[in-house]
Amino acid sequence: MPKLKTHKGTKKVLKVRKGGSISIGRPGSRHNTGKKNSAANRKNRKGSSLAKADYNRLKEII
Repeated sequence: MPKLKTHKGTKKVLKVRKGGSISIGRPGSRHNTGKKNSAANRKNRKGSSLAKADYNRLKEII
């Protein structure tokens, strides 16, 4: 069976941490941030981790 290619769009969005968990950005942090309150903007800067269910679904393509 041939090797699977990495999905380049997914690779640009996800980053694998040292421990193996995957970090992702938060939705709603790209544009129209002026009308959102500053607490929401600070929260979006931190990013978040990929859920285990999503990790199991995506581990073959990254």
